Amino acid sequence: MKSLAILGGGSWGTALAIALAPRFAETRLWVHEPDLAGRMARGRENDVYLPGFLLPESVRPTPHLAEAMEGAGIVLIVVPSQHVRRVLEEICPLADPQTLFVSATKGLEAGTLLRMSEVVSDVLGRRFQPRVAILSGPTFAREVARGQPAAVVISSRDIEAASRIQVSFSGPTLRLYTNTDPVGVELGAALKNVIAIAAGVCQGLELGSNAQAALITRGLAEITRLAVAAGGQSATLAGLAGLGDLVLTCTGELSRNRQVGIELGRGRSIEEILNSMRMVAEGVRTTQAALQLAARYSVELPITAQVQRILEGLPPREAVRDLMDRSLKME
Repeated sequence: MKSLAILGGGSWGTALAIALAPRFAETRLWVHEPDLAGRMARGRENDVYLPGFLLPESVRPTPHLAEAMEGAGIVLIVVPSQHVRRVLEEICPLADPQTLFVSATKGLEAGTLLRMSEVVSDVLGRRFQPRVAILSGPTFAREVARGQPAAVVISSRDIEAASRIQVSFSGPTLRLYTNTDPVGVELGAALKNVIAIAAGVCQGLELGSNAQAALITRGLAEITRLAVAAGGQSATLAGLAGLGDLVLTCTGELSRNRQVGIELGRGRSIEEILNSMRMVAEGVRTTQAALQLAARYSVELPITAQVQRILEGLPPREAVRDLMDRSLKME
């Protein structure tokens, strides 16, 4: 059994290393910070991003990309979206055409508006056509690391690649379903973080359960509109990578994007909130990119537009009022 390389030593990358280690002879976990990689190798714990969970002995943290990539049959990409291209450019000379690449990063690349699987193909395509799949679904890192049951989607137009990942990753606590709609899966994964910020704003403003339910439902509607316009399938957004992930991120106490929204609703500025956070809230970076992508396809995203206005300084109550005052229409 070939080794697994996980690129990204944050909470999600570490949780996946813990959950997937029993399925591989060796799991190499690339950690960007050398001092953190050293502490993880010695103490068997990610004391910064996922404290309280021990790494299995077969997990080998390393700050060296070449070491992580050596002999890997599957490369799992779990770095923040703004760093994916840079990391891929570094591993491009090391990559093997037979390797399967799996993106577990949720977001859109600023500027290009590319989905993460498209970034993988764009960079590695300079040497060969990579086999790429997307891992997505309703998961919190701490619950996965704890061994609590979770179900996710592995999506690729290459169904053989998706099936191989499904067999390799599935186990007693992690169930994978294959999917052939990477557009829907990746846009659902990216935009649910934006809607989660809006859900957090509702919580911070104490608007009640009715508002939360309406926000999640209409948020799903606008995510689906954009995904379908971009070539995705509406059925995908009704599944784990759409509705499932959206509900979790909008309601779960462990959601970073929801927490950003709560603090915005309580009156804190986005700069103050982000400066107090150690981990990345992808929705903040995704909001503007989502609006730009929507403009490309002439799709209206009213909730996303108001989230952007709040991030730019609009008082949250004014954003809610503007949403409620929009012209009336059929659902």
